[in-house]
Amino acid sequence: MSEQQDHLTNLLKQRQDLIDEINGLQSQAATKRELLLRASGAIEYLQQIGVTLPEPEAAPAEGEAPAAPPAVEGEVVNAEGSVPTPAESTNFN
Repeated sequence: MSEQQDHLTNLLKQRQDLIDEINGLQSQAATKRELLLRASGAIEYLQQIGVTLPEPEAAPAEGEAPAAPPAVEGEVVNAEGSVPTPAESTNFN
């Protein structure tokens, strides 16, 4: 066999190996997709029947200060005034 024929043989084998690998990956992806759909369906069912998770309690590690509460965006309300109800509020930004 000539050097070019050997090269062609190697390239054909490499192509077939890649095709086989792609087919295997596609099969794995299909299996994972099916598992994801099943898990999502189970999650949706449990949420619809009212199953919830308890809020995790985050205890600060030794020597660390407690984390600041997250910033809240929205309407600023004067502490002396009343808090507007959603029906009264006209600021929808």
